[in-house]
Amino acid sequence: MNKSDLVDAVASSADLTKASAARAVDATLDAIGGALGNGDSVSLVGFGTFSVRHRAARDGRNPQTGAPMHIPASKVPGFKAGKGLKDKVKFS
Repeated sequence: MNKSDLVDAVASSADLTKASAARAVDATLDAIGGALGNGDSVSLVGFGTFSVRHRAARDGRNPQTGAPMHIPASKVPGFKAGKGLKDKVKFS
């Protein structure tokens, strides 16, 4: 499922126009992205939790040359599925 499929599904299940559903999906994704950008987590009960995870700095190798290189610390988005989502996937 891609974003346009999600908009179609939201429009049909919530009895909205596609334009309204697209605005709702965009607003939801913007709100989640904004919260993560501020370092907050977003918890949707029954679905899961979006959070910011910290990756420590480490030493790696350039795959093309094999030369050692330093990989700096970074922040990455993370997701942990909730029980409701796990159950839907497990029993489908």
